[in-house]
Amino acid sequence: MVMAKIDEEALAEAYNRALAHEKAGEIDAAVEAYKQVLEIDPEDHGGAAVRIASMGRGEAPPKAPDAYVETLFDQHAESFEDILVEQLGYAVPVLVRQRLQELKLGPFKRMLDLGCGTGLTGGTLRDMVDDITGLDISENMVEIAHEKDLYETLYVAEVEDFLEDNDDEPFDLITATDVLPYLGALEPLFFGAAENMVAGGLFIFSSESLPEDDERTYTVGPHQRFMHSPAYIRTRLADTGFELVEMSDINVRMQDGNPSPGHLVIAKLKG
Repeated sequence: MVMAKIDEEALAEAYNRALAHEKAGEIDAAVEAYKQVLEIDPEDHGGAAVRIASMGRGEAPPKAPDAYVETLFDQHAESFEDILVEQLGYAVPVLVRQRLQELKLGPFKRMLDLGCGTGLTGGTLRDMVDDITGLDISENMVEIAHEKDLYETLYVAEVEDFLEDNDDEPFDLITATDVLPYLGALEPLFFGAAENMVAGGLFIFSSESLPEDDERTYTVGPHQRFMHSPAYIRTRLADTGFELVEMSDINVRMQDGNPSPGHLVIAKLKG
């Protein structure tokens, strides 16, 4: 497949113009500029579609564009942990460990760490699992995870594609601790997890939550991250063969000094 060459100068000009309009609160002009960005770069490395949705225009896409997520994390791989843990107060992997211990779940034979990043979740659960496979769309992230020697196997792949194509042995634990903020529709993820799991296996993930009074299933929030309704998550889990073990209220991270309310979900595959 021949990659179409992107006019980088035109792209940068349109993107910077869009950001300036957005910052000034000129929504119509910003949306128009982001549409120009999409015309120049249909793969959407800059996440223009997500930004349009975050301003309340257009439908929320079913997921963030792969090129955008890959670019975002490749750029931030080196400083990722410092930003996430130190600045944004991200502690979801530790919460996962606490819940597993309190519910007396584990140890586990085979774990699949979806969106493993630099290995925060793999490292936190390392002593509870015999064999851990990690995957992330960002090659730079996977390289850092590899250097830590936490995983038996590592893949550079998009989550939904991997789950669809994978024919490794099934897993008894699948984690996705910062994956849902980049996905809107959850069927492919949940169905894919079920397909790669032993009966009775656990699926643990975090989500950022829509306010109680918001009737939508999911939307893109002001920080270009997807937010899901707890009711939608429950329904989709049930549809794909999971039973809910627990859904706890958590603060996923701090954003501009404010907590991002969300949920930590533990589900069990029926069998």
